[in-house]
Amino acid sequence: MGATRVPPQLVAIRRQVWPTPASVHLDVDECATGFHRCGPNSVCVNLLGSYRCECRSGYEFADDRHTCILITPPPDPCEDGRHNCAPASQARCIHHGDGSFSCACLPGYAGDGHRCTDVDECSENRCHPSATCSNTPGSFSCRCQPGYYGDGFQCTPEPTQRPRTVCERWRESLLEHYGGTPRDDQYVPQCEGLGHFTPLQCHGKSDFCWCVDQDGREVQGTRSQPGITPACIPTVAPPTIRPTPRPDVTPPPVGTFLLYAQGQQIGHLPLNGTRLQKDMAKTLLSLHGSIVVGIDYDCRERMVYWTDVAGRTISRASLEPGAEPETVINSGLISPEGLAIDHFRRTMYWTDSGLDKIERARLDGSERRALFHTDLVNPRAIAVDPIQGNLYWTDWNREAPKIEMSSLDGENRRILVNKDIGLPNGLTFDPFSKLLCWADAGTKKLECILPDGTGRRVIQNNLNYPFNIVSYADHFYHTDWRRDGVIAVNRDTSQFTDEYLPEQRSHLYGITAVYPYCPGKQLLRQRLGISRVEEHRSSS
Repeated sequence: MGATRVPPQLVAIRRQVWPTPASVHLDVDECATGFHRCGPNSVCVNLLGSYRCECRSGYEFADDRHTCILITPPPDPCEDGRHNCAPASQARCIHHGDGSFSCACLPGYAGDGHRCTDVDECSENRCHPSATCSNTPGSFSCRCQPGYYGDGFQCTPEPTQRPRTVCERWRESLLEHYGGTPRDDQYVPQCEGLGHFTPLQCHGKSDFCWCVDQDGREVQGTRSQPGITPACIPTVAPPTIRPTPRPDVTPPPVGTFLLYAQGQQIGHLPLNGTRLQKDMAKTLLSLHGSIVVGIDYDCRERMVYWTDVAGRTISRASLEPGAEPETVINSGLISPEGLAIDHFRRTMYWTDSGLDKIERARLDGSERRALFHTDLVNPRAIAVDPIQGNLYWTDWNREAPKIEMSSLDGENRRILVNKDIGLPNGLTFDPFSKLLCWADAGTKKLECILPDGTGRRVIQNNLNYPFNIVSYADHFYHTDWRRDGVIAVNRDTSQFTDEYLPEQRSHLYGITAVYPYCPGKQLLRQRLGISRVEEHRSSS
């Protein structure tokens, strides 16, 4: 059999020899010859005696299995709106390519992407203390206050800035205690452009208003009824006096207990040994409109004393049934904070971080005298050792924090600690162990030292944000701004042993221990050589 001649226009012919020697069959490449039905967007693949069509990437066969058509992409819920994410102004929809999606909140919002809420950056104190923060949906802005320049995150006093007025310093002090953003029910002084008190002052966003004089003191008889704004003009008769409600005074039981300051109230927390009797805690004094910061106790007359940075006063109240609170200092204060009582000499000492001053007076407010008004930036805690006759205080100046001491009459002032401290907020002197101890919100440590500067040691190095501290027996009790509670620490083991979190959560400030007797009384009498008869005469 002669060889079959293949036409030259046929290329890529494959020869197949079948097992039967009588015949030879040649495969024709339909793909090469164009004898196929593969349509556009397809690839022809030659097979033995046949061929097949394959679609290019992104295409699929139509019903005829030859024509390739564009593959329809899976639906995008993010594009067609079939998702359940929060609005586009709050969240974004993320398409994963297979018809599925996820949601994520935009910066400035918090949530799971399906529900997003605005983050109030102003409550996080993002701006400089001398700036005003304005929260906006999903963002915020900072602007330096008048008298300062900068971007709001850093504000610098203007070179020609006038001295801050009493109103401005008081306002700044209160805003600091409120954490930068006051609640609707908290009082903030309103100052005019030049820093003077505006004649009309109101309590937060309420309709309780009153008139004030040039020193910011309330003009008696001007406190308004709800819904009535007093006309703070001398020629207009003031509205009817609205009586101030008497604070709730509940006498505590006999025994050792703690008193702590919590904004507008003073709380009572009994001790069973050194354990906190949390189920018996209660409010001792309700003081509407106050911010009680410093607190101490006079064991001889069973009276509690406190400082009020909102009212700019120092007051006291007996723990006897039916006693009324009494204001003993009501002028010359801006931000009275720390308070210490010398129960034997009948003297009180306090710090004022608005005036950068330390003062003393008799317990009735008489014989008032400034001890120190220089080299102070932010004096806060203060403690007294009546036995040795020493006074101690902290200054949490962020540039150069320190703890100082002097005699009770202000002599022999000296720095006791100025190394490895940050924000020494709380200070306590234990008359039994003779240790001066402090709680530091900067270093997160509770430390103690002897009055001569020796024996410094760390009791606990994992505090949260302590504000004030008191010692009793072998324990320390401190108020904490992270936990908003009272925390107990064992002095010997350094362990946290207990905590009390009030049902009404807000910052706790000062704390003090109330004994059923006056601690160190016998030691003090022996040191000073005072007989019981002489002591009786001094208290009569």
